[in-house]
Amino acid sequence: MKKLVIVLFFFVSFISVAQDEETDIEISDEEAAVLIQKYFDSISNSFTWEHGKVILKNGIATVNVPEGYKFLDGKQSKTVLEDLWGNPPTEEPLGMLFPEEVSPVSDNFTYAIEIDYNQDGYIKDDDAAKLDYDDLMKDMQKDVLAQNEERVKMGYDKVELIGWAAKPFYDQKNHKLHWAKEIKFADNETNTLNYDIRILGRKGYLNLNAIGEMDVLPQVQDDVDNILASVEFNEGHKYADFDPSFDKVAAYGIGGLIAGKVLAKVGAFALLAKFWKFIAIGVVAAFGGLKKYFSGKKES
Repeated sequence: MKKLVIVLFFFVSFISVAQDEETDIEISDEEAAVLIQKYFDSISNSFTWEHGKVILKNGIATVNVPEGYKFLDGKQSKTVLEDLWGNPPTEEPLGMLFPEEVSPVSDNFTYAIEIDYNQDGYIKDDDAAKLDYDDLMKDMQKDVLAQNEERVKMGYDKVELIGWAAKPFYDQKNHKLHWAKEIKFADNETNTLNYDIRILGRKGYLNLNAIGEMDVLPQVQDDVDNILASVEFNEGHKYADFDPSFDKVAAYGIGGLIAGKVLAKVGAFALLAKFWKFIAIGVVAAFGGLKKYFSGKKES
């Protein structure tokens, strides 16, 4: 959020200077909104987007960017997550997918998909057919409630895991798993959708997280098959390449993969992604106040 804070500071400073210099400048709310939009447009235009075939970091996997999407590389994605959306510093992700018509700071932002790689080891999938997802959800809900005290200490809002927005589905042939959760942050009127996609590989899994408000669920569900088909491990990294003689096996199976780290960093990034809008509103409000300050010279 650094850039947004800087621009807000600039405008507040401008107000103070103008007051001291007895200016009669006047600016309307509409003009202020235009200036703010130009600023956000400049941010949007600063990104370099990719389409077509993209080889992910270290050559572990390939993304064939689905039609209707665009790809942002890891370095730029880290800038979005930390500088624009206010997430804590973290390792550089592999990248992010955005719907073609939106940008990280566009007013029509719907959702984005962050792509990471976890190298916990080869995940055995023999428990997939035995899982009771209703029981698993109950356990996950208890875990979330137990984590709230620590979240509050860290300065985050309490969270409630409402339930499945879409129950887990595991494609055993292609070793791809996806599910969706509905999450409520504090007293927010709109619940958050956390759509999780996992693609299993030889030494770990690709982690795709689509985050947005609940009303984007139909759109994500319509696109999930194309997204799943667009990402594959490269040769030597595939699930079938596992060699039990020296490859590490993860300490958990499919159930643990679904239940683990329910509220990882991206679990909150939907709210953080929208926070720039509140900054923008604050800046526009500051501009609106300029009429009060600049409608005439100060009285002596």
